[in-house]
Amino acid sequence: MPAWSAESGAPLREKLKGSGFKIAYESYVGDNWELFVMDADGSNPVNLTRTPGVHEHYPQVSPDGRRICFSVDEGEGRETVRSLWVMDVDGSHRKKLADGAREPFWSPDSKTIGFLPQEYPKFNVIDYYTKGLSFCRIADGRVESHPNSTNLHHLYNPGFAPNGKWIVSTVHAGMGVEHGILLIEAGGSRIINLNIPGCRPCLSPDGKQIAWGSGDHEIAVAPIDTDAETPSVGPWRLRVQDNTNETYHVDWSPDGRFLCLSRGPASKGDPDKKGTFMSACEIVGVYAPGWNLNAVSAEKEGVIDLSTAGEKEMQILTTNGASNKESAWFRATPATPGR
Repeated sequence: MPAWSAESGAPLREKLKGSGFKIAYESYVGDNWELFVMDADGSNPVNLTRTPGVHEHYPQVSPDGRRICFSVDEGEGRETVRSLWVMDVDGSHRKKLADGAREPFWSPDSKTIGFLPQEYPKFNVIDYYTKGLSFCRIADGRVESHPNSTNLHHLYNPGFAPNGKWIVSTVHAGMGVEHGILLIEAGGSRIINLNIPGCRPCLSPDGKQIAWGSGDHEIAVAPIDTDAETPSVGPWRLRVQDNTNETYHVDWSPDGRFLCLSRGPASKGDPDKKGTFMSACEIVGVYAPGWNLNAVSAEKEGVIDLSTAGEKEMQILTTNGASNKESAWFRATPATPGR
């Protein structure tokens, strides 16, 4: 990787503006969870959903940039039903695929959406309230279980490796692991504990790096080779830190040059907010006041301290603090009508 210096080069906002990328994310506006898309530098935010009374979360953009899968909450409290939906990247052709489905993620060919079935029929907001792993084919809506689904328990934040061989995921109090990050063989029974602390892993577009929340106040980046027979995590090369605010939900830009993360004060939600729940504010469906999206350079080595970082290292993308979470980068690609 070429040498990087904070003292050289253009401000990060200019690099983001010239990237041609966009970012989807969730936000709580008008007493409602909505999905937005903005340019990578934070400009031109557009509300894609505009659905009062229906709460959308957790947008995930297909690798081909044409569709967004997401979660929808309908109902209140333990009677809430969280469902898997999909739509074109402009918000059109919205369709429900499955009920009791959590934290969806795309296959590398953009033809299948993985998701985590809910552990029990009654709703619980806790992120690891899951049992098994399933796949839904976009073409016909057919749902199939992972071949090792019966042995997969309490996963959250899964994602495919770009080569399709592995699914990376956090596990909490399940599968003999108190808390950890696993590689799960996509079509088999192998499971590899990556032995790194923290949660919410995200693999780079080339499958050569992993970013994850190594603590409440740190995002870490390290090398990994998902093409290896037994992938493992190498020495940590970048730490993005904030000793005051929490840092979560990291995602890679399509070229691997940038990271986006959610950042804000710790809280446990607000019971007066419609369609929200009480729990740790980073969890899907929990209101997180003061949280905004931030972009940083993924090309740096060492430490980025968000409390002191300059304009060449970090850029704040949203400024309204409206529970902006779960960013998903993509290259803008015109949707094919009716697909």
